[in-house]
Amino acid sequence: MSKKAPRGPLVATDRVRLEIEFDKVQLLGPLFGQYDQNLIALEGQLGVYISARGNRVVVEGQADAAARARDVMTTLYSRLVKGEQIDTGDVLGAIAIASDPPLDGMVQAESGTAPTAAIRTRRKTIVARSPTQVRYIEALGSSDIIFALGPAGTGKTYLAVAQAVSQLIAGSVDRLILSRPAVEAGERLGFLPGDMKEKVDPYLRPLYDALYDMLPAEQVERRLASGEIEIAPLAFMRGRTLANAFIILDEAQNTTPLQMKMFLTRFGERSRMVICGDPNQVDLPVAGSSGLVDAVRKLDGIEGIATLRFSVKEVVRHPIVGRIVEAYEGPAQDSTLHG
Repeated sequence: MSKKAPRGPLVATDRVRLEIEFDKVQLLGPLFGQYDQNLIALEGQLGVYISARGNRVVVEGQADAAARARDVMTTLYSRLVKGEQIDTGDVLGAIAIASDPPLDGMVQAESGTAPTAAIRTRRKTIVARSPTQVRYIEALGSSDIIFALGPAGTGKTYLAVAQAVSQLIAGSVDRLILSRPAVEAGERLGFLPGDMKEKVDPYLRPLYDALYDMLPAEQVERRLASGEIEIAPLAFMRGRTLANAFIILDEAQNTTPLQMKMFLTRFGERSRMVICGDPNQVDLPVAGSSGLVDAVRKLDGIEGIATLRFSVKEVVRHPIVGRIVEAYEGPAQDSTLHG
């Protein structure tokens, strides 16, 4: 296997040539991607030139960019060695992470240990794809209450469900409770057709989708039937104390301040709570009445509560989604972590 022709100009300043040797030649096909698409992504994002012959890969370019390309390739290779699959999205995510915390601190490729910024579930291992996702995964494992703010597609709810499933499988919590406002401005369910389950299921579909991505279908159904996993509209949280549970509230920007206070005070012993939402997508009829915005402002700096802010640049869906979000909402702001 070889790759010779450069696909873009090189910057001569501070140019270096790094050589990487991989033990398993059979993994280089998945590492490079179909028609070398993963290498093309690396070259395009970092401005380097990559060539390969046999089990040796040469990276040429500016010193910092070449080192990042090398780190990304060795990180992705270590995932392939462990039997995981990678795609172009993983490549772009690894590049983004390489520009923030050093990859060497996250992944120890030679020892084969799992990356620290990763969550294992029955069906897959989810690895961070952006710098804020790295900090988010760390917060999910350490903070009691986490606010995850930012646009759609940044992995807020998906990673929270993954962490919840991981803890449920490990036995560190007894229950997984997923909730969200059933309609834009409240729980006006009586106007919808069908029984209660049929009324609320369409609003909770994204949570079901994430669950089925983490667990085999028969396990999801069995755990739903036993009550280990509960998916319910926010109105069902009233009057409860949720102990030894992992609780997730999605679309939290569409809660009122009273609803948010009600939800937060459900927190019980040995529990973890994640509140996800986009403050720029409030559908409540009264401007400025979002319980999410109110809670983040009031609870800022309280011990045990972390707030993660994702930017448009960290959308991990198709790249065009990020451009669409930015067109509607304006340029991305820097992500921050508090608490």
